[in-house]
Amino acid sequence: MPELIFPGPEGRLEGRYHPQPGKPDAPIAIVLHPHPQYGGTMNNRVVYNLHYAFHKMGFTVMRFNFRGVGRSQGEFDQGVGELSDAASALDYLQAMNPNSKHCWVAGFSFGAWIGMQLLMRRPEITGFISVAPPANMYDFSFLAPCPSSGLIVNGTADRVAPPKDTHALVAKLREQKGITVTHEEIEGADHFFRDDEAHMKPMISLVQTYVRRRLTESTR
Repeated sequence: MPELIFPGPEGRLEGRYHPQPGKPDAPIAIVLHPHPQYGGTMNNRVVYNLHYAFHKMGFTVMRFNFRGVGRSQGEFDQGVGELSDAASALDYLQAMNPNSKHCWVAGFSFGAWIGMQLLMRRPEITGFISVAPPANMYDFSFLAPCPSSGLIVNGTADRVAPPKDTHALVAKLREQKGITVTHEEIEGADHFFRDDEAHMKPMISLVQTYVRRRLTESTR
């Protein structure tokens, strides 16, 4: 998979880019990693698996390291700069794929929070995947209204982002008209979906089922 260095707001950003050869109109997706100060990188297992899940569904996919992570320049900026990094990554991906009709954003944990903010800035995003959004740590009230439909997935044994907070977030988002927020839980899964067979694979399967269904529909 080609390594990528692209310009960000605070210097170079490091990414991985996985195009669909011969398909200039393939849908595009970016995948956002968990908290940089707690070891989050673009090579996190959940991020890696989401990346390949999208590629297998025919997407041209990009994941990248937020500022200060790996070979990305800059330093952690409490989410403000990281949102700018994500916007730059999407700009780059769109410039490389100007004929793409669908644009998705997927994020895990801190990356889910950044991804949901990116939704609010970028009306061209047609769908989102939020895995284990940390609704207990971050304010998601900016999603008013949430501009596109998406999937929220969490584990029932998540102690980092407890299910009750995720349920409250989903309930709030579902009050909004014109979009559909789908919510799925993986029984027994912790925040990191550590058990491949019992938790990671079922989570990825849910994501693929959801995205494939959405791609056949014309609604937002």
